[in-house]
Amino acid sequence: MEVSSHTFAEATRSAPYLDYAICVDAGNRPYNHVGDWPEEGQVYAVRVVESRLEGMPLLHVLAFNGEAPYFNAFAPHRFEIVHRLYLN
Repeated sequence: MEVSSHTFAEATRSAPYLDYAICVDAGNRPYNHVGDWPEEGQVYAVRVVESRLEGMPLLHVLAFNGEAPYFNAFAPHRFEIVHRLYLN
């Protein structure tokens, strides 16, 4: 079982900021999703990355764990980015 999680350190290594997003749609969890799932109304530290497999941007919730192929990636329509924090 392959499990992956983006840590805060890994996320900020390539870009010195963290985005925070509120979950606006936690419904319709895919039957094959194994791992953490966001709760509607909660705010999470996230990173938006271009998915090579899906060909679209996906939102990774930092420190969430999940199995392949999705790991901790979610469709952007499930979240609304509410704040960007730059780290100096």
